[in-house]
Amino acid sequence: MSTLPLEERLVLFFKSEKYREMLREASVKKRRSIPVEFNDLIKFDEEFAKRLIDNPNVMLNILSRACFRQLQIEDPQYASTVRSFTARVTSLPAVTQIREVRSEHLRKLVMVDGMVSKASVVKPILKTGAFRCRYCGDTQLIEQTGQRLVTPESCRDKTCRGSKRPSFELVPEESVYMDYQILGVQEKPEDLPPGQLPRVLEVRARDDIVDLVRPGDRVIVVGVVDSVQERSGDSPLKTFRIILEAVSIEPASKEPQAIYISPEDEKLFRKMAEDPFIHRRLVESIAPSIYGLDHIKEAILLLLVGGRSKVFPDGLRVRGDMNVLLVGDPGTAKSQLLQYVASIAPRGIYTSGRGSTAAGLTAAVLREKEGGMVLEAGAMVLADMGVCCIDEIDKMRPEDRVAIHEAMAQQTVSVAKGGIVATLNARTAVLAAANPAFGRYDPYRNFAENVNLPITILSRFDLIFVLRDEPNPDTDKKISSHIAALHRLGEPERAPPIPPETLRKYIAYAKRFEPVITAKALKVLEDFYLKMRSLYEKTSTVSITARQFESLIRMTEAHARAALKTQADEDDAAAAILLMRRSLQEVGVDIETGAPDIDTIMTGKPKSLREKMKLVIETIKKFEERSGYAAEQELRSALQQEGLDDDEITRILTRLITEGRVFMPRTGAYKAT
Repeated sequence: MSTLPLEERLVLFFKSEKYREMLREASVKKRRSIPVEFNDLIKFDEEFAKRLIDNPNVMLNILSRACFRQLQIEDPQYASTVRSFTARVTSLPAVTQIREVRSEHLRKLVMVDGMVSKASVVKPILKTGAFRCRYCGDTQLIEQTGQRLVTPESCRDKTCRGSKRPSFELVPEESVYMDYQILGVQEKPEDLPPGQLPRVLEVRARDDIVDLVRPGDRVIVVGVVDSVQERSGDSPLKTFRIILEAVSIEPASKEPQAIYISPEDEKLFRKMAEDPFIHRRLVESIAPSIYGLDHIKEAILLLLVGGRSKVFPDGLRVRGDMNVLLVGDPGTAKSQLLQYVASIAPRGIYTSGRGSTAAGLTAAVLREKEGGMVLEAGAMVLADMGVCCIDEIDKMRPEDRVAIHEAMAQQTVSVAKGGIVATLNARTAVLAAANPAFGRYDPYRNFAENVNLPITILSRFDLIFVLRDEPNPDTDKKISSHIAALHRLGEPERAPPIPPETLRKYIAYAKRFEPVITAKALKVLEDFYLKMRSLYEKTSTVSITARQFESLIRMTEAHARAALKTQADEDDAAAAILLMRRSLQEVGVDIETGAPDIDTIMTGKPKSLREKMKLVIETIKKFEERSGYAAEQELRSALQQEGLDDDEITRILTRLITEGRVFMPRTGAYKAT
């Protein structure tokens, strides 16, 4: 089959109404390429489709030429302004795994899918070089196809010295350039074999498919597998590195809508939502292999569904995603809950504290081989529009933990390194777990003392729950029989009301709803907030802050979303208040007085401790006025008369010295700073 008839036949392919419409649209929108579905090519000419897979470098050129000829018919004026036009083949029948790309695929057309882990800056690359002879000034145009610069072999003028000893210079203003970008496409977390590191494939994008995707996006790339010689230093072996020359890049939608929901599914979900006990069924379907913990599972359901994110007229954005922290004794199934959520969330990423650095959680700036800087996305950015599960958050190094403050409150990750100043989206819900500082949770200490976490991060969680492992005959019997059944049957005794796959789709569908809070529901929330604030007059402690009020609104919206409602009513508000009460009872309580005191989270010091610290400082200042310093024995006896015991005085003095509010000019003497 000669080239010409094939090209002629392919022109007929582009005469179909579908592609004529695409070409007309491309000319109006000034595009330089159109997508061509591989299925359409198979229907038109199966033989050509096979040859396209096996010999793409030749066949793609023929396809693009045929496409350009049809464009000349559809819009001759636009065709005369564009120098070339490309047919970008999409949707091959099979996806090749990134780790399965081998030497047998070289110079073949393949389709891979993965996650963009890094993207270089867009640079111009030489497409057609104009070379001028240094002796006679004759200019030749040379098409650049390979990896290296191709120059003319000799001057066209046989009388010129350049025909014997060629010497040419590139004329930049007469040369033709195109855009060029290098992407790193990494295997998706769910495709990883156990115990393997994710492989990264270098993808080279040219012309109008550069800058289509950003780090963190999931993509489907159709391209030609090629190889580049490695500069292997001492190695005598001729080794090459596999790369992919992209033909088409499609962002696989990273929104929860990416999960295909058929009209039948939609009918089923709406029918499910009519059940008045839908919330209970959903909660029972979350992590069915873990016994009990219903209030935590309800919080996880709200976190998976999320509230509405809002942008106000002044440009201020308020997050709709919830952040939940679980603090608990060892063996209370915290890690299993996190692993479960990472697997069922539309875009879930699991990471553990000790093995995570600031750059790994947010974004890293790396130096390329060519010398430029490139941005690589971390876990929080990759989990954009999903859930990031951070286990053992208390074991992270403090300097690494600071990096997630911004991502949790503002839902962005800002980077300013190596000349790159960027703000990436990290619109993710955070589910974190921490172990108590003393191995087991001590109910006689305040929450902030029990957890080795700074106040700045604790205040960013909407809900905090404590999981205590307390012996209880009834509960222990239920848990042991539940675990025994799991191991015997390989599944829970009672099947979950909603199967995991249906639940995953249901959550993705629920996220499409944008419930609005009714005036009555807002009134319920406001009354609760004001009632809790009014406790200040009786106990002088702050029981709730505006941050918790925002959390209540988010939870109310999420509760309505879970039932596929368009309006969040008083029932949703009551459910949110119940969860918030449970969280505040476990966490925001001053252990000494038993009064609700949110400052145990917000400042790390309950009111009773703040009062005592104030008393110690005032007593030291009184002694200072008399004798210039406070002697230890006098200070202790004065404080004991105020009702403090010896251990308490030692603890408060140590804390004041640590915080830099009191210092010791010499042993046994104290002064206030």
